[in-house]
Amino acid sequence: MLLLGVASGDRLVEFPAFGVDFESRGLAFREKFELIKIYWGNNFPHVESRFGYLNGADVIPKPLASHVPLLVTGHSQQDLTWIAEHADGWMSYPRSIEAQEQVIMRWRNTVETVLPGQYKPFTQSYFIDLCDNPNEAPTPIHLGHRLGRNALLVHLRASRRIGVDHLIFNLKYGKRPADEVLQELAEFVLPEFE
Repeated sequence: MLLLGVASGDRLVEFPAFGVDFESRGLAFREKFELIKIYWGNNFPHVESRFGYLNGADVIPKPLASHVPLLVTGHSQQDLTWIAEHADGWMSYPRSIEAQEQVIMRWRNTVETVLPGQYKPFTQSYFIDLCDNPNEAPTPIHLGHRLGRNALLVHLRASRRIGVDHLIFNLKYGKRPADEVLQELAEFVLPEFE
């Protein structure tokens, strides 16, 4: 299953390359978010927007499933109410377990207030530098930890306990070959969470 994280972006230097005004990125995000849903959810839609005009043509490829779940990443200049109303879930960044639990509770309360009885997942990114030593204690790196698999398991169990539905591993800062790390995760970590 594909879950697509979408965001407005926040790096000022990137916006001129696409002719997008940095200050209006929140509005542009909302409009383009709705356009994605229209393009993927309809065959040959007729669309007129400030970004362009589509008539007599189609956007392909279309998702094979009924739709691709769109998860707003960060806030993308939106409040949680808008995210709860329009997105299929919310993707945020790592924090301490205690702080993340508060963020998740706020998300769950917002979803329940906006859409009583509905459930929308909370997703978190997590950079890891998985050490050779399975007992290596965690040390902070940018948006994650350098740690052994046993400390990773402790962190993942705590994340599950506080309500993280999906956790995305990012190996960008890893020192070991990615195939070794993936093999270790597959063998020793993932079986507990299947």
